[in-house]
Amino acid sequence: MSDHAALVQEAYDGFAKGDVGPLVAILDDDVEWNESEHSIHWPGGPFRGTQAVLEGVMGPLARDFDGFRIDVGRISVAGDTVFVQARYRATAKATGKALDALAAHVWDFRDGKVVTFQQYTDTWQWAQVTGIEPKQ
Repeated sequence: MSDHAALVQEAYDGFAKGDVGPLVAILDDDVEWNESEHSIHWPGGPFRGTQAVLEGVMGPLARDFDGFRIDVGRISVAGDTVFVQARYRATAKATGKALDALAAHVWDFRDGKVVTFQQYTDTWQWAQVTGIEPKQ
């Protein structure tokens, strides 16, 4: 496993334990974090910087879901880019419905830090499960 893949795996492992420290450690101070367009947590553009990721991504996940987890299926590397195929699993707090959505993540590294992140997931399922209207 490449160094970048190992860092990404550590970030997922930390998240699974409720520890975002390993994630924060690999993010560039000016990281550009992109949620899937028109998802329930998408602000209409990227989140910029670590604090924005914590408040705009991690905060809403904790607010809207119980037992949110990311089951990593595969990690692949091409140069400074790490590709992850995963599945999101959780229970929406507002509806009690289960989330079981396929996801893909693209992590771009420069000088050992993540400078861009892109998420792809089933935004329709997220909206149906949570009852939250997707962003337009």
